[in-house]
Order: sequence, then C-alpha cells, then structure tokens
Amino acid sequence: MYEQIMEAVTFLQEKIADFQPKYGIILGTGLGNLGNQIDIVERIAYKRIPHFAASTVEGHAGELLFGTLEGVPIVAMSGRFHYYEGYSMQQVTFPVRVLKYLNIKQLIISNAAGGIQPHLYPGDIVFIKDHINFHASNPLNGPNDDRLGVRFPDMLHVYNRTWNARALAIAKKQAIRAFEGVYVGTQGPNLETAAEYNFFHNIGGDVVGMSTVPEVIVAKHSDLPVFVVSIVSNRCYPIEELTETTIQEVVAAVEAAAPKLTTIITQLITADAAEKE
Repeated sequence: MYEQIMEAVTFLQEKIADFQPKYGIILGTGLGNLGNQIDIVERIAYKRIPHFAASTVEGHAGELLFGTLEGVPIVAMSGRFHYYEGYSMQQVTFPVRVLKYLNIKQLIISNAAGGIQPHLYPGDIVFIKDHINFHASNPLNGPNDDRLGVRFPDMLHVYNRTWNARALAIAKKQAIRAFEGVYVGTQGPNLETAAEYNFFHNIGGDVVGMSTVPEVIVAKHSDLPVFVVSIVSNRCYPIEELTETTIQEVVAAVEAAAPKLTTIITQLITADAAEKE
C-alpha cells in the first residue's frame, strides 16, 4: 500500500505544483455547498488519480478539489467511498492515507446521519466526540506497515474536542442548533430497522450513519488529527415517530442545512490558520 500511496501523492503533487494544502476536508452526502465556496486551484477527478476508487453514490461528485477557503489552502474530497459500494476497507480509506502524505495538518470529515436522540431534528448539527463501530470489517486488517502507523492504535483520544468546543461557540453565536454526540457507524446500504434504532439509542448513540468510522480509524493510525461533524438528515427516534426515508429526502435535508455547516467550518479553519501563523 505504501508504494501505491506514494504513486498517488507524486501524481497529485505534479498537478498542484507548489500549492500546499493545510487542511483536508471530506464532503459527505449533500454537502457540495461547501465545495462551491472554495476558490479552485486544481480540480482532479478520482478516476484520474492512481489507485483511487470511483464514487457511485448520489450527491457525491467524485473529485479532489485543491484551492483556498477564505485564503486558507485546503484540499477537499467532493464525495467519498463506502464499504457498501463493494470496495474493501483499504480502498475506502486510501484517500485519507494520501491526504496524510500531502502533509495536511488537520482532517475534517462531514457526513449525513440519522438522529437517534429525541432532541435531534433534521438540519441539526452534531460535532462527534466518540464513535461506536458496527462495520463488518476494519481498514487495519492484514499485515501492518510501520511506515503508515502502529499495529495497535489506541482509540481513546481520537476526536478534536478543542475544535468541537470552538464549533459549538461559533454555532451559538450564529444561532445554529448544534450539539456534541456519539456517532454509530453501520455497514449499510439499507437504513436501520426500528429495533436497531432503539438499540443504538439505548447504547449511547446520538447519530447513525454508513461512513466516517473507517476514515477516522485510519486517520488515528496515521497520527492525523480529526474533526467530524454530522448533519442530521432524518429523525430516527422516538420510534413511534419513524417514517420511511428516501435518499432524495436525505440529500434535500442536508443541502438545506449545508450553508450553516459551511459557516462553521470556514470560521474554524480561518481562526485556526490565523492562530498558527
């Protein structure tokens, strides 16, 4: 894998010349709005990048965007890969490895997720403080390459709680409904049953989705700081309020809330970049 990562990194560095992104962003379902705010320097389709998979999910453009956000150099994945698309966990998380070797200093992951606490409604924003992993496989399965990370990464301090606190403060100032919470990661692609929603609620989950956890595990393995934010796309608790949900409804709910997330992430990045200058 190391050689494949280097091949992809070399290809990208040749395309972006001296441009050096400081932050990496993974844009989840319906979150193209943030990508539209980037002043693009280079746009590269995944299919052109060595060893990248192809994004097949509605709402995922399948491009790597290099540019600036309010003057701060970033790289954004417009669309991600999922295990349920038929890819291995190593393929799903390969872009995180590449972003690490592009020398970003902070990874920002966004997603659409169902709310499994009664106080959460579509459009609410949840900054993730921990996760519960129900994925069928792990991206670290197989032989470990010490160049990429340690064999047994500890998962105690994974999420950037300092950024969470700052994000909550920004949201409060902007009158945006936002919370901290625990993300439950499932394999998908089907949505969960009522019994599963009830179970995930009872074990301490706040939101549930089909991505993110594998990427977070690899970020931790790579010693890459990570900040994760979910937009609540549908209300999954209390159980008596459940209704059938389509992907079109999920995308619509997230797109409606995306400008709020764009405001928060933009302010977080610009403040952090100014602090580090």
